[in-house]
Amino acid sequence: MPVKDMPAEIRRRAKAINFGIVYGISGFGLANQLGIPQSEASDYIKKYFVRFPGIRDYMEHTKKFARETGYVETLFGRRIHIREINSKVPGFRGGAERAAINAPIQGAAADVIRRAMVQLPGALVDAKVKAIMLLQVHDELIFEAPDKEVDKAAKLIKSVMEKAALPAVEISVPLVVEARAADNWDAAH
Repeated sequence: MPVKDMPAEIRRRAKAINFGIVYGISGFGLANQLGIPQSEASDYIKKYFVRFPGIRDYMEHTKKFARETGYVETLFGRRIHIREINSKVPGFRGGAERAAINAPIQGAAADVIRRAMVQLPGALVDAKVKAIMLLQVHDELIFEAPDKEVDKAAKLIKSVMEKAALPAVEISVPLVVEARAADNWDAAH
């Protein structure tokens, strides 16, 4: 089903399943989150790994690497140390395993946005665009620009953000950036 035609409830469930599984959610946890029977949630998880076996491989490889080295790395080579990865306490170890799986993903996203933040001020000056970066909110950057500069700024910012990983890392999946303009951040959503 195309994302644009997807009902909000199906999209919400898909996000809960995708993110939950990567973060190590159990059938019990997913059932509670979606308000469905535990058996149905467990079936979702089993079917997910049958359909996407590479994700389980990634998860197992990442946990093994973290246990052996004590850290994981982002695509850019930044290390995140995982302290309790070899803990004898199951709860600590489980939390560390989830952190190990998540850190390269979230860390790479943080690396990309950080690279964009470093590149953008110079790019704006070079292009003589009167816009200033005000704030980062997760994977968003918020700028202020005069009305007459908004289109030019949005086009440049989008381009820089989509290419922020280069030349350090070439990502096989294109980064797609949406640029919106409004009088305030809330109205831009």
